Amino acid sequence: MSKIEIRTVDVLQYIKPLREGGSLPAIVKADDDFLYVLKFRGAGQGKKALIAELLGGEIARAIGLKVPELVFMNLDDSFSKTEPDEEIQDLLKYSVGLNLGLHFLSTAITYDPLVPISDEMTVSKIVLLDSIISNIDRTHKNTNLLNWNKELWLIDHGASFYFHHNWQQWENHLTRTFPLIKDHVLLERATMLEVASEEIKKLLTEEKIKEIVSLIPEDWLLSESDTLTPNEMRVAYIKFITTKLSKIDSLVNEANDAR
Repeated sequence: MSKIEIRTVDVLQYIKPLREGGSLPAIVKADDDFLYVLKFRGAGQGKKALIAELLGGEIARAIGLKVPELVFMNLDDSFSKTEPDEEIQDLLKYSVGLNLGLHFLSTAITYDPLVPISDEMTVSKIVLLDSIISNIDRTHKNTNLLNWNKELWLIDHGASFYFHHNWQQWENHLTRTFPLIKDHVLLERATMLEVASEEIKKLLTEEKIKEIVSLIPEDWLLSESDTLTPNEMRVAYIKFITTKLSKIDSLVNEANDAR
């Protein structure tokens, strides 16, 4: 199994904000000449949204789903000085340092549930992924799915792992399932949940989970308001994911009942 490597690039040019996202992500150009959707550490949910984006995206990739390449993006303080929009100016100022980018799929279109483009196995994996990572943001209102080259691509996992917004209570989430799966945009077509769960268990080994969690930059785990150390947080993320995986049969039953 190949080792996960996340490249680090520098932001060269701020092109435009994507105002449909609540956290004002932006299209930027990096020093490798590619375009990225940049998620800012200074946005509403801060570094925790970047952690959820990183973990959710790489877990999805590990189980064979399509996710745009994720990169770490260095943003310097020059951009805020030339930005006329005050809201964006503040966002750029508070985001100096290491941020997260997704490769921009330039001709992709938003997924239309009325025009299904993927097989039931893929759909079932996506539903179970979102149950495992407690992703509340893949609904008919906001699919966070793209149709690119007639394939289904997953984006925006920043609302996952919401337990990490309150570390004092995080262990309470270990015993919970994910009732919000009833609102999942793909639930109706997820007819192969049992088969998908077996494949996920094979691909998402404890070793792979630890490798994915180890990708989180130390800086993103530091906050004056948090009660845990960065190392304790890493242990918590690993325990959360492995516990959910050990309860995958319950997640399958819950999704089947909701469907």
